[in-house]
Amino acid sequence: MNESLQLLKQPEWRLIDQSSLGPMFGALQSFAADDTLCTAVGAGISPSTVRAWVHHQTIVLGIQDTKLPFLQEGAAFLQEEGFTVIVRNSGGLAVVLDEGVLNLSLIFPDTEKGIDIDRGYEAMFLLIKEMFADFPVDIEAYEVVGSYCPGSYDLSIGGKKFAGISQRRIRRGVAVQIYLCVSGSGSDRAALIRRFYEIAKKAEKTKWEYPDIRPEVMASLSELLGCELTIQDVMMRFLQTIHQHAGRLYASSLQGEEMDLYQGYLQRVTERNEKALSAES
Repeated sequence: MNESLQLLKQPEWRLIDQSSLGPMFGALQSFAADDTLCTAVGAGISPSTVRAWVHHQTIVLGIQDTKLPFLQEGAAFLQEEGFTVIVRNSGGLAVVLDEGVLNLSLIFPDTEKGIDIDRGYEAMFLLIKEMFADFPVDIEAYEVVGSYCPGSYDLSIGGKKFAGISQRRIRRGVAVQIYLCVSGSGSDRAALIRRFYEIAKKAEKTKWEYPDIRPEVMASLSELLGCELTIQDVMMRFLQTIHQHAGRLYASSLQGEEMDLYQGYLQRVTERNEKALSAES
């Protein structure tokens, strides 16, 4: 446990807060930002960085989702429902991002020995537990069967999932990312993804396994904690908690060399996304 907590204790944490940029800030820009930061932090150009971000009406698919037999039909359904459909450049499956979902990334350099993958997950899990320690609830980490994008570090309260953690590693940089369903209906989000899979898979046998989604196993933090939380409320908790672990916490944006890296990564993720969505399954 303590080893994981050590990852949170950086001499300085730089904060890039993109949680209030609005609907014009797209998910591909976020992928490019985290890839940029992973590279810059891993190379020692930049200090350890935390990034907060919110995207409006976006469904992020995993690479595996692009293998669905009727992907185009499924994507058309999501677009009709008012969502932009994006394919991320890493594993996992479909997730919903909207104005009630806060995403956080912790980006730090890999060590000489290499940071064990579970340590990264555990660090984020411990951070979230600390952020909500004043509530009389037990936050657990295990795979919530029936949720969308299930994984061994799904975070839940009373068996209902409100968050999922992923990791990305590039050139000696580690990004541990979480989406937190802060407000709104967790089961409505899950029902949308269930319908997507029904349309995009139908009754076909597929090489890959896709989740059999049960909307009742997902909820937002507002629903689970019985109080209306906003993105700003959770950001405040996040900043107070990470500040306790940092020698110094300061706000910034992408700088100098990072901006050049960012343009390259943005072009790469945009091209990859177009290719993934247009590929015939």
